[in-house]
Amino acid sequence: MSLWFLVPISLPVFTLPGIWTIYAMALYNQHICPVNNWVYNSTCETSLDLQSGSDLCCTLENIPLISKCGGVPPESCWFSLLCSAASFVVIVIGLLRYAQLIHKHTNSVLNIEGLFAGWLCAAGLMIVGNFQVDHAKVLHYVGAGLAFPASLLFVCVQTLLSYRAAETQRDFQTAHLRLTLTTESFVLQHAAAILEWVFAIIVLLFYSSFSLEFSSISSETLTALIKRRDGMSEEGRKLDKV
Repeated sequence: MSLWFLVPISLPVFTLPGIWTIYAMALYNQHICPVNNWVYNSTCETSLDLQSGSDLCCTLENIPLISKCGGVPPESCWFSLLCSAASFVVIVIGLLRYAQLIHKHTNSVLNIEGLFAGWLCAAGLMIVGNFQVDHAKVLHYVGAGLAFPASLLFVCVQTLLSYRAAETQRDFQTAHLRLTLTTESFVLQHAAAILEWVFAIIVLLFYSSFSLEFSSISSETLTALIKRRDGMSEEGRKLDKV
């Protein structure tokens, strides 16, 4: 069994505890209100971090969105580190999945779209993590505008590719699982607050499902990727000569 299967698993294994740790830090420092709070005021006499007691006055600025949890130091430092590390893993997963489908002789425009969708998601995640919403709102929303739609596109494209490349019963079961996760993430994309957390968890679980296919990745898979790159370079040189 190839150790590449650990790459998709590492994404939720490290990211999910990291997100909840950042949430706990933000809650402890009173930068956000708990997810079970449903009462928000237009204004409060005292800012949340200066209040005491269990009866807190919360405004819309204190809604526990994922970005809000990592908007203020020290949480923002860990949030930036977590997003940067996760975006790198997403890039690797996208590239390995692209190479694996080439090796299976199922390369297509859809496969290329899946690669770029994963990389756009990674780029958006990097921007979101390094430009916090409270300090660089425009850039943060640009990153979110890349990360969320690109992640939806990625899960949709990869679900289609899973059915196209399916050969065994296990392959079809994995495709069915991804279809279920894709449907749920598509619905939750249009909700906010607590459902945003569920959406993030579902997308991370979707990435981890690639561990099943990545366990069979070999040196031949990476060789197929290199040959594909060399073939594209050769085609480019021929076009230049023309």
